[in-house]
Amino acid sequence: MKETIISVRDLRKKYGDFEAVKGISFEVQKGEIFGLLGPNGAGKSTTLEIIETLRDKTAGTVIVDGFDLDKAPGEIKKIIGVQLQTSGYYPGLNLSELIELFGGLYNRRVRPMDLLDAVNLREKAKAKFKELSGGQKQRFSIATTLINQPKIIFLDEPTTGLDPQARRNLWDLIKEIQAKGTTVIITTHYMDEAEKLCDRVAIVDAGQIIALDTPDKLIDQLVATGFERPKEVKKANLEDVFIHLTGHALREEH
Repeated sequence: MKETIISVRDLRKKYGDFEAVKGISFEVQKGEIFGLLGPNGAGKSTTLEIIETLRDKTAGTVIVDGFDLDKAPGEIKKIIGVQLQTSGYYPGLNLSELIELFGGLYNRRVRPMDLLDAVNLREKAKAKFKELSGGQKQRFSIATTLINQPKIIFLDEPTTGLDPQARRNLWDLIKEIQAKGTTVIITTHYMDEAEKLCDRVAIVDAGQIIALDTPDKLIDQLVATGFERPKEVKKANLEDVFIHLTGHALREEH
């Protein structure tokens, strides 16, 4: 039987008369990649920010690894890793120095090269964040989520704007993080990415969860209604062609 690591019950968030989150409930199992999907404004980011202790809730219960958000937010902060936005990096420091800085903020001794190795950035240890390519920036931002050796990491649209090689490389990295026992919560607007990575997904719309299951089961449920794509589904897509012709290996911008 799988162990629940996040439990959300009847979560609500109001801004004045507007209710952004309308009684959302779901559970995340330990060690899974869980996708929270939805159009812009659906309430998924608000939901995650509440779980991450970054935003107050209006009502409901959130339990993270046994800790109640209302009673022990500090304990929750210790066991989660949250992907920083680009503006969170000091421009004067190189990658190695940034990791040491964040390690100090977590009161942890860190080995920068080990973390950079984990995300294939050892050769960029002395580079500034602004000097990195898009894929390198995203890999480094994921490295920063791992500094405090969290049980759960939150990734917000981690592959937006990346080329196909960088995107698939990041998929591999996320799978490697999961393989080490870390639970991953991800948001993405790329449905092929969710289908490839996520063990289960919750689809959020207008502040409510309208579907929650494995990608395969959700697809099967749709097909069972008689749904058919308007054109024949091929055994590969254009991205597969691109990767096949240009190679899976990551190419960095210099």
